Amino acid sequence: MKITDIKFAMLRVPLKTPFKTALRTVESIEDIVIMVHTDTGHIGYGEAPATAVITGDTHGSIIEAIDRIMKPKLIGQDIADLNHVVGLIQNGIIRNYSAKAAVEMAVYDLWGQLYDAPLYKMLGGGVPTISTDITISVDYIDKMVTDSLEAIDRGFETLKIKVGKDIGVDIERVKAIYAAVEGKALLRLDANQGWTPKEAVYALHKLEDAGVRLELVEQPVKARDLDGMKFITERVNTPVMADESSFGPREVIELIKMRAADIINIKLMKTGGISNAIKIADICSVYDMQCMIGCMLESSISVSAAAHLAVAKSNVITKIDLDGPSLCAFDPVDGSVKFKDAEISISDAPGLGIKSIQGLEALTPRS
Repeated sequence: MKITDIKFAMLRVPLKTPFKTALRTVESIEDIVIMVHTDTGHIGYGEAPATAVITGDTHGSIIEAIDRIMKPKLIGQDIADLNHVVGLIQNGIIRNYSAKAAVEMAVYDLWGQLYDAPLYKMLGGGVPTISTDITISVDYIDKMVTDSLEAIDRGFETLKIKVGKDIGVDIERVKAIYAAVEGKALLRLDANQGWTPKEAVYALHKLEDAGVRLELVEQPVKARDLDGMKFITERVNTPVMADESSFGPREVIELIKMRAADIINIKLMKTGGISNAIKIADICSVYDMQCMIGCMLESSISVSAAAHLAVAKSNVITKIDLDGPSLCAFDPVDGSVKFKDAEISISDAPGLGIKSIQGLEALTPRS
């Protein structure tokens, strides 16, 4: 099975409600989809969102990196030679993590198809059912409480609460939500780099003293402020999770050496794909550090790849934040990974198991 072409498309899917964080507000998914064609007629699918504020990737940069740099190196390559193909993707260009992730997941999709096995089994196997949390966007307190209760009614048992806008209001938001859902759901906080180290310690002490029990707090300070992450981790009882501070294996090793986080959030769009995500999971396993698998605003194409990885690495990926499809107004993918509110289940279809994708708009790269 050899690669013959890579084609591009745009996928647009409206969200049920606007997605609001300390960094941005988004109303729809607008992601680049790639299709890696082969001489056997098999097609591998990948997806990349333009998340410039986090990864630096834009629609234009994703297409250019793949079409001009990766594609020429990949044409004619044999999918069976997986490590070599992955090396060509990773070493041909620096950064461009989401572009690399899209191509890698398409290649891994084909690798599973080549051997007629679902990707999670190719990566080590596991129980093909997991449960995700759901994000509660930052908003007025009453709206966030209502959204939280509605999520519980839909079967979600873990809520990720977006904060980071205003420290005083953030504390009141969390207190109100906790009072409404205590005993019904676990709470995770995500400040999206919105606090200073001292603000984070102040807020978490206030919440802890008020009896609010949080499962974790995610990326409270700026991504590069590892000293700030360490400052918080040493001073609060709530576990601290690194997200934007932990793109690849090297950053994770540094966080572990500094004891600057308790948990690592793995996202394929940060790691540059499945290969580095596996390395991170293995590193954390050595140090007995738990991981979460997360996603950007992505459809069930790329979230399916993350779900396969989560199942295969369930010994270390113990927390699931793959709510992208649940936030969408509809699922454009007919595939083997099913997203039903909190439950994600995977069948034994080969590769990622994607049969078709609705509403793709073909894109032609600039010549």
